[in-house]
Formats: sequence, structure tokens, C-alpha cells
Amino acid sequence: MRRFTRPERPSRSAPAPVRAPGNLPAELNRFVGRDDELAVLAQRLDAARLVTLTGLGGIGKTRLATHGATILQDRFCDGAWLVELSAVRDPGVLEHAFVEALAIADHSGRPPRTALLDHLADRELLLVVDGYEHLVDGCAELVAALLRRTPGLRVLAAGRRPLGVAGEENLPVRPMSRADAVGLFADRAACVVSGFSVRQSNEAAVTELCRRLDGIPLALELAAGRLGVLSVEQVLHRLDDRFRLLTGTTRGGPPRHQALRTAIGWSHELCTAEERLLWARLSVFAGQFDLEAAEYICSGPELPTEELLDVLGELVAQSVLVREETGTGVRYRMLDTVRAYGADWLEATADADRMRRRHRDWYLGLATWCELDWFSPRQAVIAARIEAELPNLRVALEQSLESELDAHLGQYLAGTLWFYWVGCGRLSEGRHWLERALELHSGHDEARLKALWVLGYVAVLQGDTVGALGALQECREDAERTGNATAAAYALHRTGCLALVCDDMPRAETLLRDALGRYREIGELNSNVLMGQVELAMAVAFQGELDGAVQLCEEVQQVCDDHGERWTLAYAQFVLAYAAWTRGEGRRARALLEECLTIDHTFHDLLGSVLAIELLALVTLGEGDAEEAAVLQGAAGRIWPSVGLPLFGSRYYNQPHALCEERARAQLGAERYEDCLTAGGRLDLDATVARVVGRTRGVPGPRRSVRVTASFTNEPAASPSASGGETAG
Repeated sequence: MRRFTRPERPSRSAPAPVRAPGNLPAELNRFVGRDDELAVLAQRLDAARLVTLTGLGGIGKTRLATHGATILQDRFCDGAWLVELSAVRDPGVLEHAFVEALAIADHSGRPPRTALLDHLADRELLLVVDGYEHLVDGCAELVAALLRRTPGLRVLAAGRRPLGVAGEENLPVRPMSRADAVGLFADRAACVVSGFSVRQSNEAAVTELCRRLDGIPLALELAAGRLGVLSVEQVLHRLDDRFRLLTGTTRGGPPRHQALRTAIGWSHELCTAEERLLWARLSVFAGQFDLEAAEYICSGPELPTEELLDVLGELVAQSVLVREETGTGVRYRMLDTVRAYGADWLEATADADRMRRRHRDWYLGLATWCELDWFSPRQAVIAARIEAELPNLRVALEQSLESELDAHLGQYLAGTLWFYWVGCGRLSEGRHWLERALELHSGHDEARLKALWVLGYVAVLQGDTVGALGALQECREDAERTGNATAAAYALHRTGCLALVCDDMPRAETLLRDALGRYREIGELNSNVLMGQVELAMAVAFQGELDGAVQLCEEVQQVCDDHGERWTLAYAQFVLAYAAWTRGEGRRARALLEECLTIDHTFHDLLGSVLAIELLALVTLGEGDAEEAAVLQGAAGRIWPSVGLPLFGSRYYNQPHALCEERARAQLGAERYEDCLTAGGRLDLDATVARVVGRTRGVPGPRRSVRVTASFTNEPAASPSASGGETAG
């Protein structure tokens, strides 16, 4: 096979070269973006003789193929030629369409394939084959025959699915990047509205419009065409009826490009009945989903489970579905525009409500399983799984909260996801769903009580004392009234946690010990129970009983090791680090805090992360680096608004911060301290974690540990008012 090379350049004295022949259409408007795709396309065509651009209708396959061919046609002595097959319905005239496109003048009566082979035998050209989806078998066989018999031929195909020919290089065409989408919209909008540009006044609306339209070029162009009568904001507001709104009015384009509905419908029309049914049913998903979810939700008598995988595979092959490799395995997704089209068809089948219920039930089951499996070595996997499933869990929550008949399911689901709201940095969203669920009267005490204590837990961590107290008191009273020992124990536990952050250490210790006793009585052991023991250790430590605190946390460490639990372990290590620092063991405190921060960062636990950073600042100060300590305080100050009330408004939790601030200011001076604080405030959490870990790796020798003489007891040595500092740094 001859290498795909550019023709030699003529000498300066030679006449100007004649442009290579071909029939590529002239471009009527500017080609925008896709630089990376064009570069990859050129590379692929250099290495392979058949490259296929695949993707959804309207994604820009044809334009990318023809523009790429226009750029590359001078590399071929005999140019680049387009074979457009969308209008060809009869497979019997397929070869004739190729002959016609290549302008082969043959009146001999030979079979058209013979004419094609003879014509291409000694030529070097690029053949662009577009719109072959409905003729894929015949087209694949013909292209394979041409490639075998004509060594100078290269083929660039564009369609919904690969041809399936040996040696084919498939290049999926994805939605445009955000920047390219905005550029395309602005370019086309300027053709409609003279002087249009993206400026500060409309940038947010344009960006959101491009996001909502998935970066689909056809959708963007049709939306831009509406600016003759609507503003960008008006187009954005009307996207809920996007298929009616985005009806093209440009003449001269292919019929399937006259409207977004037509573009998507072109793909739908070519699907089998089973594929259309699955397309419609899959529209109940939001974001990504996996095969198991699709099989449970979408199968039925007319679409048996054992056949669903094959049908789903066809939708992937036809670019209706996008297959993606993720950290949680192979997953699938639909672009919003494709999903909206399928949803319309689902409504027409009168099966929409049943599909939505099945979707909700699947994700209720998934949440239940993940809660049970959270207390295991699979914690990180569970966190990643819930993160990936969050769009679908939101849909399930919405579905459950649409009426009071299903309110108990919404309360159950919102409560069951406590480990995600609390453990993975989603306090605010968790509170939103919990409060919505509790607004409804479900008539199911168990689900409601769970939602109540979880709401109280979230409110405690956010520093909302009033909200926490109200939810926990209601939960405790109703649990005792109904005899729900589990809910009563959790309510008591979280009330003890509330006392802890409200600086009532004796009461916190009493309540937490009582709760732990109740857990033992009912046989409850999970991450929550262990966290109660860590919180008890914190209350004990704040009262100066470091040995008792260390013993409690070492017991937690042992249980965590036995069960592979990591999330609660990080908090136990925080308390152990607190005790180590108080005893002047700065190096041990740093090691514990760095591991604590690493674990918390893995789970996106902002609360655990920011607490570790606050204490690390004080440890760093003890090592003699006041500037770095101030930087870490600034970094912590940036995180707190995303968590809640800084340091819970607690003088005990605030004491390390206040002491660090006081001493760093004294060493650096107010101006330098503030500069370092500002610098830290520019660091995001990723940068801060990397900075902490990198600091340890970069230390050339042992650091001197300086003990700060302050006893962390129930009489704090420093407070926000005493030091004049702010709790957030």
C-alpha cells in the first residue's frame, strides 16, 4: 500500500499547478472550530485507507468530512469526490450513484461496478461517502470491493454507524467544545443580526444556550436563525419546546437539515421497532446509565431482557447512544436533544408513567444497596458510583416527591443517601431534598424519622443550630412515641453532636455515651456508629482527657481496619492528630493529618478536608514556617463558605485557628500575614492538597517541632474575640 503523501512542490520556475479535480461543494459559510478533530482526521487518513466519521444526525459529520476533504484534496492527484447517498432509497441503484458522483462517462452497457473499478484502477483520490445509513450493507460491500481493487483510493465515510469493513478506522464526532459552540453560534448569529457579537451583557445567556443545546452544530445554527425575531434570552427560555422552536427556514439545504426534529427523526426513522421502543424508554434516564439499569427498567414482553443488549448495541452503533468508559465501568448516555425526542415518543406510547416508576424503583434499590455497602472496603467505589448516578437519583427524588402518595419513597431515598450528602461534600443539596421530602405528609413513620435525623445531622454540620435542634427534637419525640429504637438512637446521637459544636462538652459526652449504648443494645454497627465514638473522643479531648480520646479513636481505627472503612477513619485520625499536637508530637500530627486530608479529598468531604487544613496550619507554624501557616489558613477560609458556618462558630474548634493566627501575625506582622492569607485564598482544594503533600516530599531534613503552650480544655486559651481574628481566617 502506497503511503499517503503530499505531492511534491513544483519548482519556482514551473507554471502554477492546476487544482486537483473533484466535486466537493463550495462552503456557503465559514467553518468554525473543530481544529483538533481536523488534525486527527488528517492523521487517520495518513494511516488508514478507510476512515469513518460517526455520530448523531446534526452533529456535524457531513460538514467536518467535506471541510476536511477540501483541506486535504490537494494531497491527491485526482482530487476529492463526494458521493451523497441520503436521497438514494433503492439499493439497486447504489453503484449507479457512485458512477454519477464520480462523473464517469460510460455508455457501454458494462455493469456500473466494472466501470467504477476501471475508472479508479490507476487513480489516487479521496472518496467522501455520506448518508449511507439506510444502505449500510450494500455500501459496505461496495466500498470494500473498491478498496481491494484500487490501491490509490482512500475513503472518508460519514454516517450514524461504522461500515464494518476490515481496516476501517472509526472516528466518533462528538458535540462541539464549549468555546467552539459559542464561536459557531456567534458566527451564525452575526449573519442574522448585523453586528451581533458575544459581549458581557449576553455572554452568560449564549454560554448557557450552547450548553443546553449540547454543542450540536445543527441545533446551534437553527437557534441562531431565530435571532431575527427573538433575543438570545428568549430563545433560551423557549428551549423546553426545542423541536417546535428550532425549525429551520433556510432554503437549499438537505431536507433532513430543515429542522432539529427532522435531523433527529432521520435517525429514528431508520431504527427498527425494537430500537425505537428502547430509544423511547431510555429517555427516562438522566446523564449516564449502565446496562443493568437499562435491562431492569426497559425490558418487557415486547423487549425481552435477553435481547435488550443487542438492541442497545445497535443504538450505540447508530450513534443514538454514546458509549463511555468511566471509573465505574462502561456506561451509556444520550444527548439531551436525543433524549427529548425519545421522551416525546414515550409519551405517545402511554407507557411513560410505568417507565418512570421503574426508573425510580431501580434507583431506590441502588441507594439502599450503596448505603449498606458504604461500611466496607468498597467505600470509594460507592462514592464514585453515587457521583455517577446523581442525575438519575435526582430524577428519582423528583418522581417520588410529585405527590403525597409516594412521599414516603422520597423521604426514604433522601434519608438513605445520608452517606453521600455528608461523606462526599453534598450538604447543601442533601438539605434541599430532605426539606422538600419532609414538607409532604407521607403517613410512613419510619421513612419520615430517618429523613428527620439525617436533616438534623446535615444542619449540625452546616452550623444551623436552630434547624438541627428542631429536626432532632421532633425525630426523638416521635421515635419514642412510636417505639422506633433505631431512630431514637440516631436522634440522640446527633443531638450529642449538636452539643459538641455548641461547646457544651459535658452534655455532648453524656448524650453520645447514651447513644452508643443504645446502638449496642440494638446491634447497630456502621460508619455512623463509629463516627459517634469519634465525636465522643473529641468531646473528651476538649475536656483535657487526651488518653481517653486516644483510646476511643484507636478502637475506631481497629474496627475500621477490620471492615475496610476509610471515611470515619479519617476523622479518627484527625482527633489523634489533635492529641499528638497537643502533646508536642508535631511530626506524628503532620503524618496523621496528611493521611486524613488525602482520604477526605478522595471522598470530596469538604468538612473533613477543611478541619485537617486548619490543624495543619498550626502544625506548620510549630515547624517554624509562619508564612505557610498563614497560606493554609487562607486556603481553609476559601473552603468554609462551601461547608457552612466556619468552625461551627465553636470556640473549641476555633482555638487552633485563633492561636495560629495570633502567633503568625506576631511573627510576620499584620501586612505580611494578610498577604499570605490572600495568597492562600487563591488556592482551590486540589492545589492545597498538592501543596501539603508536596511540602513533605520536598523537606530536605527533619523539621524542628515547636510546642505551642496551650492546653485544649474547657477553658480555651484563645477565642475569636480575644485574638481579634475571624473564624474563617
